Amino acid sequence: MHHDLGTSAKLVSNATDVPPTMLSHRILQHMRDKNKTSLTQTGDPLSQIGGALAVHCTVDLEQGKVIEAASMATLFKGYESLLPGRALNQVGLVSSTASGICGGVHATASALCLEMGLGLKPPPLGIVLRNLLLSCQYLNDNSMHLYVLAGPDYSEHVIATTNPEIWQKARQSHCQHAAIHGYRHIADIMHDLNKVEGKLYKEALKMVSLARKAYIILGGKYPHSESIVAGGVTIDVDAQRLQAFSNVLKPFVQFSQKTAAIWDDIFDFMVSANPRYADLGLTPATMLDFGQWDHPNYYDADYKNCDLWGSKRWSTPAVVIDGKLQCDQLSLLNAGMEEFLDYSYRTRKIHTDDPLITHDPLGHAISENHPWNKRLQNSAVVNPAAYSWGSSLTWQGHGFEVGAYSRLYLTAIARKLPPSQYLHTTGNSLDFAIHFDQESAADLSWKVPKVWNAFERNRARAYALSFSLAVTLENIDLAFALLNAGNTKTFVPLQQTTTGRRLGVGLWGASRGFLAHWAVIDNQHIDNYQISIPSRVNVGTRTPTQELGPLEKALNNTPILETRQSHISDFQAIDIQRTIQSFDPCMTCSAHVLVQGSDIVLDKEIDTSFPV
Repeated sequence: MHHDLGTSAKLVSNATDVPPTMLSHRILQHMRDKNKTSLTQTGDPLSQIGGALAVHCTVDLEQGKVIEAASMATLFKGYESLLPGRALNQVGLVSSTASGICGGVHATASALCLEMGLGLKPPPLGIVLRNLLLSCQYLNDNSMHLYVLAGPDYSEHVIATTNPEIWQKARQSHCQHAAIHGYRHIADIMHDLNKVEGKLYKEALKMVSLARKAYIILGGKYPHSESIVAGGVTIDVDAQRLQAFSNVLKPFVQFSQKTAAIWDDIFDFMVSANPRYADLGLTPATMLDFGQWDHPNYYDADYKNCDLWGSKRWSTPAVVIDGKLQCDQLSLLNAGMEEFLDYSYRTRKIHTDDPLITHDPLGHAISENHPWNKRLQNSAVVNPAAYSWGSSLTWQGHGFEVGAYSRLYLTAIARKLPPSQYLHTTGNSLDFAIHFDQESAADLSWKVPKVWNAFERNRARAYALSFSLAVTLENIDLAFALLNAGNTKTFVPLQQTTTGRRLGVGLWGASRGFLAHWAVIDNQHIDNYQISIPSRVNVGTRTPTQELGPLEKALNNTPILETRQSHISDFQAIDIQRTIQSFDPCMTCSAHVLVQGSDIVLDKEIDTSFPV
């Protein structure tokens, strides 16, 4: 929807004392006018469990580029405030509902956090079953993103409307991977990517239902299984049940191979049709992930051993800055975390009664801005520099992005994978040998790209299906081996006798990137609890050193490549939308695009949140 800036423009002309956010008067005033209710929120965590994203951009249509961008979390997300004071046996049930659709990953992160704080080591089968449930959620979420949420941005309906010249080329362009996916021309794929009626859209929904069905076989229900607990999982599994789980997932072998081929063809074609698409969402490859899928032979929940069991995960914990590996030790990744509220409406509580935590259990120094030290307070004074309810999360002063793609990128270059018949890393690629049975097999290789942009984020997500499936097969084999050896125990009970002050952290992941739960436990009760979710990291604010948030940085590098613009009213902001979607934000998203040199604002609602 287009409209005139009207009153907001007048307010901008009268705006004074705009704080040093590096945002223009116009966009900052528009953000505040558009979201006036943000400043009057009570911070009630029960009424604001989720969140919303408002992306504000200024575009120069004559120059064909975004000249300014800011991402605003429009709601206070204070779910953590429900946990302090609670008994430990209540924590998992509460924290797992921090997300309406990703309950399993939050339940596991919470379980890992409490296991560390209480010294609980789950039995091997409990660890393996948690891995299998995680993989199901990834198969569900990546299928949904690739075809239901982001996929329609590359469909016939969209391409023909915004770039008819690209559509004409698509009709004449042959697919390189037709033997795998069965499509002869690029236009055939685009036709089946059409929203709702497209065959690929419909097929993805069927695959989503299979992933959820498999999850239910092991976890009992989806999305909020109550079977994941500190100490393992409270479910009994036998060989028959495990085989039923395996059989449900068999169609993902062909689907994962087909998906990688489809998106290779789409993205390669788009860049060949217009090389400037390589600049869409272009940023340095700077990302961090804590890894996931614990190995039952190594995981013991002890922080002092986390560098060992972290390195044995099938997804390697690591951080890359500007394409170069900086660290692959889980303890140092945690110790280097800092969260800043310099541009947030939230206010950090000054530690008067609560002693600062200065070192982690291994003796590494941590900052007063580390999540273990984060406590919030209500404030009658609004930070004049604030423009979001979000924050900025950094590692050793560096901002970073997170995503399903981070797992591939970091695992590929770190070269720390445990021995596997399904996965192999070369340092430049991550190779998959998915042999489900004699009738169903797929060999794929995802290569570390030379540039990092919107297309490569989604291309990696396409290969993430194979990554998740390979780890699934690995853990199915382990589960059968454990059952055959008589190791059927799936959990150890929660300890209710631990006293004193203890630290715990669940360094885990969600489909959209890393996930972490930090806790300070004091005599069997939660003293402090903090959660970091991937979407809030990616849509974070500027850092204290004025480094843009990950999405802001990507948008500022995005060209406007729409060609069907006989009038401003024709402008669809599809390139901005593709960049936003490449970060897969798990929240309701709106984009407000201010057109330079006019009073026109384009308001767009972007389909970024999953249906349950």
